[in-house]
Amino acid sequence: MLPGMGPVVQAMPLLTAVLFFSLSMLAAAAWPEGKASKWNGYQRLDFALPDDGARCIIVRPKQAGAGNPWIWRARFWGHQPALDLQLLEKGFHLAYCEVGGLFGARAAVTRWDKFHALAVREGLSPRPVLEGMSRGGLIIFNWASANPEKVGAVYGDNPVCDFNSWPGGKNGKFSKRDWQRCLKAYAVTAKAASQHPQPLSEETLKPLAKNRVPIAVVLGLEDQVVPAEENGALLARNYEALGGTVKVWRKAGKGHHPHGLHPPDELAAWLINAVK
Repeated sequence: MLPGMGPVVQAMPLLTAVLFFSLSMLAAAAWPEGKASKWNGYQRLDFALPDDGARCIIVRPKQAGAGNPWIWRARFWGHQPALDLQLLEKGFHLAYCEVGGLFGARAAVTRWDKFHALAVREGLSPRPVLEGMSRGGLIIFNWASANPEKVGAVYGDNPVCDFNSWPGGKNGKFSKRDWQRCLKAYAVTAKAASQHPQPLSEETLKPLAKNRVPIAVVLGLEDQVVPAEENGALLARNYEALGGTVKVWRKAGKGHHPHGLHPPDELAAWLINAVK
């Protein structure tokens, strides 16, 4: 014992460390029960969303960054994961909540509300990066519009920004099965669909611009499935007109695939800076 110091005082650093470790373990163990595994060398947990049942995944970085940042992928789990892996390496968590077949409609937004509340309760940042490839564009922009104060940044990759383009086939690829499912999800007729608000609509983008949410868009300029000019490129122009911050990467000669930037360094750095 050091002179002049009681045992309780000297034990304080140890007690603090034990308390911190205990709280950390509690937070890590508080996610719903599920299947633990490894994903590209990182700890992965698959579980069902409580009171919903939707498939969810959380992947933990080896060392979480300050504030527990995370990137929230919409659709196509594991496809072209270069950006996700780079952000995991930088301390981001990676999350997924299944909304397939809902096309960004109200039911999808409500499900994501539940997942976001769970993620924040478990200690993740209240303002994630949203990542949407292809049809994933519908949910990321619709959820962000409904929750602009809960978004750090939005990243769309050849994103669907108007369901009349895809699956409706306005100038994009028509998918009869998906079009019927989309109309059902929104409870609209094919005739009414042309007047329905879209992710690229001013009313959808205004809340994002007001809250200064930065948007990143990666576009294949030869995309025939989800044509850039009536989706991502048009959304970018509309957002700029509202005073919003938008960064566009244009891939000349590239179509709908492959998604992403290769390497993803510039995109990753932009997103990290956007959520600082």
